[in-house]
Amino acid sequence: MTSTTAPARPDHTPPAHVAQQAPPGGVLAAIAGWCFDHRRATLALWATTLVGLMAVAAAMGPAFSAGSSVPGSDSERGMQLLARHFPSLGTGGQSGTVVFVADQGVEDPRVRAAMTSLFDLIDAGFPDDGGAQRGPGATVVSPYGEAGAGQISQRGELAGRLAFAQVNLAADIDDTESGQIGELIAEHAPQLDGLDVYVGGQYLAAIEPPQTELIGVAFAVVVLIVAFGSVLAMGLPIAVAFAGVGVGMASIVIASNLVPIPDTTTMLGMMIGLGVGIDYALFIVSRHREALDAGADPLRAARTAIGTAGRSVVFAATTVIISMAGLVVVGLGWLSGMGLGASATVLATMLASLTLLPALLGFAGYRVEVTRRRGLAAAAFAAVALLGLGLGVGAVAAVAGVGGIVVLVAGRFVPALKRVVPRRRQPRLQDTWSYRWSRTIQNHPLGSMIAAVAVLGALAAPVLSIDLGWADEGNFPADTDTRRAYDLLAEGFGPGFNGPFAVVVELGEQSTAADVATLRSALVASDGVAAVSEAIAADTGADDAYLMNLVPEAAPQDAATTDLVRRLRDQVVPNAVSQTGLDVAITGTAAAAIDVTDFLGSKMFAFFAAVLSVSFVVLMLVFRSIVVPLKAVVMNLLSITAAYGVVVAVFQWGWGGSLLGIEGGPINPYIPLMLFAIVFGLSMDYEVFILSRIREEYERTGDAHTSVADGLASTAKVISAAAAIVVVVFGSFMFEELREIKLFGLGLALAVLLDATLVRMLLVPATMELLGSRNWWLPRWLDRLLPEVGVH
Repeated sequence: MTSTTAPARPDHTPPAHVAQQAPPGGVLAAIAGWCFDHRRATLALWATTLVGLMAVAAAMGPAFSAGSSVPGSDSERGMQLLARHFPSLGTGGQSGTVVFVADQGVEDPRVRAAMTSLFDLIDAGFPDDGGAQRGPGATVVSPYGEAGAGQISQRGELAGRLAFAQVNLAADIDDTESGQIGELIAEHAPQLDGLDVYVGGQYLAAIEPPQTELIGVAFAVVVLIVAFGSVLAMGLPIAVAFAGVGVGMASIVIASNLVPIPDTTTMLGMMIGLGVGIDYALFIVSRHREALDAGADPLRAARTAIGTAGRSVVFAATTVIISMAGLVVVGLGWLSGMGLGASATVLATMLASLTLLPALLGFAGYRVEVTRRRGLAAAAFAAVALLGLGLGVGAVAAVAGVGGIVVLVAGRFVPALKRVVPRRRQPRLQDTWSYRWSRTIQNHPLGSMIAAVAVLGALAAPVLSIDLGWADEGNFPADTDTRRAYDLLAEGFGPGFNGPFAVVVELGEQSTAADVATLRSALVASDGVAAVSEAIAADTGADDAYLMNLVPEAAPQDAATTDLVRRLRDQVVPNAVSQTGLDVAITGTAAAAIDVTDFLGSKMFAFFAAVLSVSFVVLMLVFRSIVVPLKAVVMNLLSITAAYGVVVAVFQWGWGGSLLGIEGGPINPYIPLMLFAIVFGLSMDYEVFILSRIREEYERTGDAHTSVADGLASTAKVISAAAAIVVVVFGSFMFEELREIKLFGLGLALAVLLDATLVRMLLVPATMELLGSRNWWLPRWLDRLLPEVGVH
C-alpha cells in the first residue's frame, strides 16, 4: 500500500496543527483520500481502462451512421418500400455519384472504356493489399447502360461533356465505410488528358479526424501557466482532460457498433470533453492550492478540494449530462446517439476529475506549488509543438517537441535551469480588480442590468429570422470534390437535380399500371416539377410496385422545394390516387431532410422547456432558493439566444462567412437543440461555481451584498481562465472543414464568452444586488419538503 505520509514542503515541514485537524468528511472527500493514498493503483486502473477501451474500439472499428429519417414519416415509409421492392438500390436512399467531365466528350471510346472499368471495379469491390477483391459494397448505375439513360448532360456548354454514374451503397455499409469507398473511387479514377473525375455525395465524402483542437490545448498551456504560476499545476488539468476524452472517444466508437451514432459525435465529444475536462480540473486544482496556502498538507488539501469544488463539478457535469441525455426524449435514434455519446465523454471527464486528479495530486505533493525554469521552457516548447500539430506544420511540431525533451534532460545537469521561480503572494480579495469591479456594478445595478440585457438582445435579434433546413453538398467547401460535383450537376442538369425525390408506388388489389401512368401525368403537370422519370417496375420480378424519380425546378435548400413536397403530398398525390387504391410515398434525401426539419421544429420548444424545468428544480434543491434558479435559467437563456443570433447572422445571412470559408444557408434543425443542450449545461458550470462561493460567504457572514463581491472575487480569476480556455478550444474548431463543426465551434465559443463576461460579470452582481437577501428566499413549507442537497 502506498504511504499516506505527505511529501515535505521544499521550504518547511507541514505545520503541526494540520495533522491534528480532522479531515473533511463526505463521500467525495473519502474517495479523494483513497485515490490519493492509493495513487499508483488509481493511475494503473485508469491506464488499464484507457488502453483496454482503446484496444476494443480499434478491434471493433467505428460504425457511424447518419440516418436522418423520422419514425412514421412519409419519407421513412418510402424508404421501407424501397428496401422491400427495390433492394438493389441499397437502404435509406444512401448513395453518391461519380461525376466526370471530358473535353473530348464522354462518348469518346477511351473515356468510355476508362470509366466503364472504374464502374466495374466499384461493382466488384476494390482489391485489398493482397490483390483479393474486398467484396461489393456498392452498385453502379452507369450512364452507358440502359438504366442510366438521361445521365449524360444535354444542357448548355456541358452538353455531351458531362455525365455521372449513380453509386448505390449496400445495406451493411456504414458512414465510415462509405467514406472509404469514396476515397477508393478517387484513388482508382482514370488519368486521361482532358478527363476530370469527381466523387460526389455526402455519403462518399471522407470523414477526416479533427486536428485543430490541439490549437486550443496549446492556448490552454499558456493560460494555465499564467493563472497558476506553476507548470506542474498547469499539466494536471490537461492530463485529466486527455484521460477523460480518451475514454469518452473510445466509448463512442464502441457504442457506434451498438446504436445509431453520427460521425460528428466524436468531434462534439472531443470539443466538449476538452472544455469541461480542463474546467473541472482547473477548479479543483485551484481549491487544492488554496488549501495548501492555508496550511493544509497535500492529503487534506485534496480531500478539501474534492469535497467542495468536486461537489460543484458533480452537479455541473450532471447538468450537462441531463441536458445532453434529454435529447433521447425527442424521439430520433441518431440524435439520441449523439446526445448519449457526448454525455459519455462528460461523464468520463467528471470521473477523471474526481479520481485520477487526486491521485496525480498525491504524486505532485507540495511540488504543485513549485515552478522551475526548465519546466517553463519545456512547457513553451510543448505549446509550440501542439500549435504546430493543430496547424498541420509537422516540422515545427517535431523541432519543438525535440527542444522540449532537450530542455528537460539538460535541466537536470545545468544548474542555471534549476532555479526556483517563486510564486507571488496572493492579494487580499478586497484588493483584487474583480472585487472592485463587483462593487462598481453593485453601486449601479439597474443601469448595468439594462446595458447587459440590451447588448444580449441586440445580438439575439437575428434569431427571429432563423431558417431551419438541411445543409447539403452545396455547403461543402468550394475546393472539395463533393462541392465541385454538386455544382457541375446543377449546371449540367438544373438546380433541382441535386435534390431529386423518389416517388414509390405500391399497387393495391384493384390498382393497375395505368393508374401509375395517371399519377405520373399529374406529377409532370404540377408547378415546380422539372421532370419525372418513367415508372420502373420493382426489381423483385413482381409488378406490385413502381418507382419514379422526380426532379424539382428549385435547388434542395430553396423554400420552393419544401413547398413543392408539401403540395405534392397534401394535394396532387391524394387527388390523383383517390379512386385507385395506390399507396404512394415521396422519399429521398431531400424529402427526408424536410420531414426531419418539420419534426424537430415541432419538438424544439418542448425540449427547451423540459431542460429548463429540470435545471430549475435541481438548482432549487442545491441552493435552497426559488429566485436564484429562476435568475440562472433566464440569464442562461439570454446568453444562448444571443449566440443563436450571431450564428444566424454568420451561417444563414453569410456575414463574415468568407473568413470561415462558408456560404449562407439554412441552419441544420438539430443544431439549435444540440447547442442548447451543450451551452446550457456548460453555462451552469460557471453559475454553480460562482453561486456556491457566494452562498458560502453569505452563510458565513449573513451579508447579502458583500458576499456577492467576495464570491465573485474568489472565483473570477479561475472562471476567466476556464472560460478563455474553453472559448479557444471551441473556437479552434472553426478551422475544421465541415460546416456543422464550424457552426458548433462558433456557437459554443460565443455562448461561453458571453456567459463569462456579460452574464457573470454584469448580470449576476447587478441582479443579486437589486434582490439582496431575497435571492435566497424559499417558502418554509417547500424547504421542509425538499431533500438536503449542496455543493458547498
